[in-house]
Amino acid sequence: MLTGKLVTFEGPDGAGKTSALNAIVAKLKPRLGDRLVVTREPGGNHISEAIRTIILDRNNTMMDDRTEALLYAAARRQHIVQEILPALKQNQLVLCDRYIDSSVAYQGAGREIGEQAVYDMNQFATQGLTPDLTLYFDVDAAVGLKRIQTHRQNEINRLDVEALSFHHKVQAAYLRLLAANPERIKRVDASQPLEAVVSEALQIMTAQLPTYLTTEGKS
Repeated sequence: MLTGKLVTFEGPDGAGKTSALNAIVAKLKPRLGDRLVVTREPGGNHISEAIRTIILDRNNTMMDDRTEALLYAAARRQHIVQEILPALKQNQLVLCDRYIDSSVAYQGAGREIGEQAVYDMNQFATQGLTPDLTLYFDVDAAVGLKRIQTHRQNEINRLDVEALSFHHKVQAAYLRLLAANPERIKRVDASQPLEAVVSEALQIMTAQLPTYLTTEGKS
């Protein structure tokens, strides 16, 4: 029985979701201790991290779009089995940097191989494991890419260098996901300064996950 909670962090490139996640972890770790698990996709374990290296390598320009989508799903499957499910069974709060919504947005919409097709493929990979809460860090695609060019020169990967039109398609897909899943996906205004973004995200998490984050639910 899965008694823990899974919270995913989503957003277009340059939205600052990873920076926000790191800041949130710093605030929550003293309170939650070992009940808090932090991970990422693709990655989270040896096999999935190896797949991540292949996917994001800027030299792999010949990678087929469906190959890319399948590799993400494969990494996700291993990640779930090895990391996420065991944590949820132990009543832990799992914070994950990206999950299925990223595949739907980037491969389904950005690569134009079909949002529903990518979603269905990932349902097979995850056996229907859905996040309890998804924080969507929303920022205009052009703003996000400018942030990457300014602050992440040493970490730019194969997806970061796609044309602006690609990133506009990704953002549009995220907004469709937001509209279709209002109970699960909550928007965070990522155009704000980081401190304000973190505050807004924590307010949402506290309201949605009182067992873990309110004083009354503190163990």
